[in-house]
Amino acid sequence: MATAIFGAGCFWGVEPFFERFDGVIATRVGYTGGNAEHPTYEQVKTGTTGHAEAVKIEYDASVLTYEELVNIFFEAHDPTTINQQGIDVGHQYRSAIFYSSDHEKTIANEKIQQWNEKGIFKRPIVTEVTKATVFYEAEEHHQKYSQKNGSAACSIG
Repeated sequence: MATAIFGAGCFWGVEPFFERFDGVIATRVGYTGGNAEHPTYEQVKTGTTGHAEAVKIEYDASVLTYEELVNIFFEAHDPTTINQQGIDVGHQYRSAIFYSSDHEKTIANEKIQQWNEKGIFKRPIVTEVTKATVFYEAEEHHQKYSQKNGSAACSIG
């Protein structure tokens, strides 16, 4: 098993987007990339903690590669908007790849270059590529939000 962490806007919509792919074993939503220890949703949504809403993905690397996950990440959201996805605005909704190894960092940067060269997006990709730090799991009622509530309640995909 391997893990990957991505920020692509509101985690309520990002989590079910990734869950539908073969090889994804488990997902957890949470907060990472900021300064506050053990932040709450109420704190993160203010945009003052530095954390991004993110999804931690556990996956079977023999079925789904990290490179494929990064491609899925770019399909899941608009990586050309700074600190915004749809109507969600703020640093907590930034596009971010949180890498855990130099190999993942290289793949992320290569994929950004490839996607920019494809010309699919009208603007350049602004995705942050940063070293993964502590991932704080969000409160339980945020986990599997769309399954519990019947809607992703976010703009994604």
